[in-house]
Formats: sequence, C-alpha cells, structure tokens
Amino acid sequence: MPLPVDRSTAWPYVAGEPGEHAYARYSSPTVAEAEARLGELDGGEAVLFASGAAASTAIVLALLEPGRTVALAAGAYYGTGALLSELERWGVRHVEFDQTGPPPAGADVVWLEAPSNPFLTMPDFAEARAVTALVVCDSTAATPLNLRPLEQGCDVVVHSATKFLAGHDDALVGAAICRDAETAARLRDFRSRTGPMPGPDAAWLLLRGLETLDVRVARQTASARALVERLRTHPAVSVVRYPEFGGLLSFDVADADAARRVETSTRLIANMTSLGGVRSRIEARSRWEGARVPPGLLRLSVGLEDPDLLWADLEQALVPSA
Repeated sequence: MPLPVDRSTAWPYVAGEPGEHAYARYSSPTVAEAEARLGELDGGEAVLFASGAAASTAIVLALLEPGRTVALAAGAYYGTGALLSELERWGVRHVEFDQTGPPPAGADVVWLEAPSNPFLTMPDFAEARAVTALVVCDSTAATPLNLRPLEQGCDVVVHSATKFLAGHDDALVGAAICRDAETAARLRDFRSRTGPMPGPDAAWLLLRGLETLDVRVARQTASARALVERLRTHPAVSVVRYPEFGGLLSFDVADADAARRVETSTRLIANMTSLGGVRSRIEARSRWEGARVPPGLLRLSVGLEDPDLLWADLEQALVPSA
C-alpha cells in the first residue's frame, strides 16, 4: 500500500539545517514517493505537477525562451495547442506537423503524442530523434505499460496522470519524466518558484492508482479490442481509430446530429469528458474542438465494465431514430 498521506506544509530542520523536506511547495514525502514510483515505471526522473497542463506549461516556460519554436504533432490533444497559443505572448511560437513523418526543420522542440488524442496516430520516433531538438512526448493514453518514450529517444515524457495512471476520476495531477537529472532539476526549481505543486492527497491517489494500473489497462485493452472489432463492421460507423493497445478509441458516425444522438442515447456508458477512468465514457469531440475534428467523431474511453454489456449499449445507441 502507499505510504500514509503526509499533509504537512513544513517540517522541522535537522541539526539547524533543512532536511530532505522543509516546505511543501518544494516537495513532500507523499509527492516524492509518487515521483519515485512513476519514474521507475517510465525509466527516468519524474517531477509531479498540479495537472497535465501545468506540467506542459512548466516544460515550455522552464526549458525554452522567447524566439523558440515548438513543432506540435497535428491532431494531438487540442488543449496542448491552445496552451501553446496562449504562451505566444511570451515569444514562443508553434507550428503543427504530421508526426508520422519528419518534423519541420528549425524546430527547437518536437512535441509528439503517442497516441494522439482523438485521432490515435503514432509518431515516427526515428524521424524525431534525427533532428537536433528537445523531443517531448505526451504518452497519457499509452501509459508506461504500453510505451516508454525515453527508450525511443525522447527527452521528456508528459502524462496527464489524472487519466489512466490515477485511474479513478478523483485525482487531478500531471507529470514530466526526464531522461537526465539536469532537466528534472530545472523543472523542480521552476515548480518551486511558480507553485504548480500537487497536493499530497492527489499524490497518494496516484500511488493508489499505480498499484492497479497493470490489471486495469489489461482489462481496458481487451474490452477496447472487442468493441473495435464490432464497430468496424457496424453499418452506422464509417471510421474506427485504434492504436491496437490501451482503452482509448474514436469512431465516426454520419454527422454531428448522429453523434449527438449516440452520445445521449447510451445508458451504461456515461456521456462525459476526460478519459482513463474505471467508468466508460463517450462524447462528441466537436463540442470542444469544433471544425478541427470531423463533426461525427465520437471518442470512447473504455472502463472496466463487461465488454458485452458495453457493446449492447453502443449497439442500441447506434440505431437511427425513427
């Protein structure tokens, strides 16, 4: 079991000097334990943040400077592009590129997503390694069980640990896992100075989630594969996207009205946002992403329910209304 939650905000000095933990904005026993466990899983040094977006923001502001360019995988999580657009006022620009091929010349950072959300493409890691740039990979949907991007030549891995890693829709937390100690130290310094530190309860809930990660992801993957096989032959479905691992998939129905009908007709599968929890959920992504995605695109995050019951729910929701 995880260590008990330490909710202290400060700790006594040892022989007149700060000990391993002195003030909670710098670190805490519970956060440090979660970082050690996640770093072991991903094969690097982990730094926790208050959310995945906070981790991404820290990477940009701590490791870049005005005038730098980020090459962002096209079709990646729309929030990453929105974040980079927000940071343009600090002089960091970004361009999108097809991550299944080479990044554009001149990029200072290559930002991959494996797999992308919601298009589920996988990056060409060899092409990304071939450029002289910092390579960042958002591996939220893969988890370290399916992919360890540091082993593929990436420099920093990003997780919205709120999703599959914590896994129960009750912990908002993010992480950056670094190949080298120097980068991790820079991110820790930035976190201490700017404050996006996760609370001890969120870190403890992440530790709890990591204990069941392998069994949850195995079940979600098996169920997702079963649903994908059936969706690919359903007459109401035109496109199915799935990277062949994990619990996240997307599929297209005829149009926005059809997508709206499907997402509001499921009974077992919740009509809600986010992904990676134990409860299955579905939503039409055009609600958030507009014309960036096909109007009929539905994203489905598969939980731990019986796959036959999930299919029965999807099947009845896919039947056109009279």
